Amino acid sequence: MIDLNSKIYVAGHGGLVGSAIWKNLQQKGYTNLVGKTHKELDLMDSMAVRHFFEEEKPDIVFLAAAHVGGILANYKYRADFIYNNLQIQQNVIGESYRHQVSKLLFLGSTCIYPRDARQPMKEEELLTGPLEYTNEPYAIAKIAGLKMCESFNLQYKTNYMAVMPTNLYGPNDNFDLERSHVLPAMMRKIYLAHCLKNKDWKAISDDLNKRPVEGVNGESNREEINRILSKYGISSEAVELWGTGQPLREFLWSEEMADACIYIMEKVDFDDLRGTNKEVRNCHINIGTGKEISIRKLATLIVNTVGYKGAIRFDATKPDGTMRKLTDPSKLHSLGWHHCIDIEEGVQKMYNWYLA
Repeated sequence: MIDLNSKIYVAGHGGLVGSAIWKNLQQKGYTNLVGKTHKELDLMDSMAVRHFFEEEKPDIVFLAAAHVGGILANYKYRADFIYNNLQIQQNVIGESYRHQVSKLLFLGSTCIYPRDARQPMKEEELLTGPLEYTNEPYAIAKIAGLKMCESFNLQYKTNYMAVMPTNLYGPNDNFDLERSHVLPAMMRKIYLAHCLKNKDWKAISDDLNKRPVEGVNGESNREEINRILSKYGISSEAVELWGTGQPLREFLWSEEMADACIYIMEKVDFDDLRGTNKEVRNCHINIGTGKEISIRKLATLIVNTVGYKGAIRFDATKPDGTMRKLTDPSKLHSLGWHHCIDIEEGVQKMYNWYLA
């Protein structure tokens, strides 16, 4: 059990995952929260991280900071994804041990599982086959973080938990057209195409002022705006999306993921998960819904939510990524936590948040 007065450091408290954890902690009555923006604390700077831990002395750490992105970013910036994530994990987990943090939660991703893992994926599928090529560097970094927690627990009797959430979406998501994950990228593309079709230039201008695309903002001329949107497959007639639309994906509302994380930190310890085998493996916990939807059906759901009247076109020359990636959340269910928000309700909530 975490004490309500414990000093809790949420690394990455401004992102999709961290902000949801921060908000949930506040709602549950935790008041002694510490968060630093990237400008205030660069987690890749080992000396800065050491100084931060010396000064703040947190009791509990949520490691939600990570270098993340969608299929295009993972494919293009492979070195960044492995190097940056290994650095962040090394620094935060290492300093947590040095400064005797009593409990830590490491957030990974279900891309740790092999490309051809048996579906739905149980925790035991880890390291049973080759990874999906497009996001292999990121997956290897996350496997390293998970194994680091497990190894510290076994050697030093620490209490570091590792959770693997499925695809997340929700408030404070990243809507960058090049680097974001599939659902926010799709939602923004369809929304902008909807605005183009309706010749709603004020809405387009507001959107681009909030989130410029390659330096193009709402003050740019219409020709320039059309050019940059066209580059990302957005026009008044159609939206182009990567791949065939056939891959199946599971999505979890980020605020529910946060609730599951805090539930685990309050009620579960490493010793509850290690089992009695001589070789201790796979003590991480999947966080998911156990439900999936095709990318094509997801696109239709977003189209209907936004009210877009144009076409959706899939570019089959672009990669699909893993064809199926469904978690088996039965371990989490056995510990007493279940999700409540399904994708239909979640997409509407996400769109409302985006418009606001």
